[in-house]
Amino acid sequence: MLKVNENPPITWPEGKSITNFAGLWWVAHTKSRNEKALAQDLIRKDISYFLPMVWKVRRRRGRTMRSLLPLFSGYLFFCGDESQRVELLRTNRVANLIEVKDQGKLVEELLQIERAFQAGVNLSPHSYIRAGQQCRVIGGPLADLQGIVLETKTVTRLVLQIDMLGQAASVEIDSDMIEVVE
Repeated sequence: MLKVNENPPITWPEGKSITNFAGLWWVAHTKSRNEKALAQDLIRKDISYFLPMVWKVRRRRGRTMRSLLPLFSGYLFFCGDESQRVELLRTNRVANLIEVKDQGKLVEELLQIERAFQAGVNLSPHSYIRAGQQCRVIGGPLADLQGIVLETKTVTRLVLQIDMLGQAASVEIDSDMIEVVE
């Protein structure tokens, strides 16, 4: 298990928005539990990536353990040219490379996740939803984020989806902070 300061940053180069990355986007489906190791390899090779991660807290034998885990288990998003794609494959940490047909749509969806991280909200992995109402946040730090609303007995959550992966993340939100997108 890595110490907190040994974890790779969520984006590389650090502090740069994914909108500033140059090249084509690819999705690396990593070998089991290789996401952070692949990110470290990409830092050494100076290849831009986006690896959203969340803290998982669990209690074991009376001890509290905190781990930083990928939001989308088994996936890392990277941006680069053909030679960088080959360098990524040489790491031997990738099980499959997924070509992104609609570059604009993927960047738009990833920007939703990046903005949620920048706003400092707690994202959590969520099952992908095909049916539901598309809504937009009308105020606060998440203003203009769009996603599908899921309501339970106690909370309302906004689900942010990455269509090409069939995965999603959700954030708790007040129902009076959203409006239906038509």
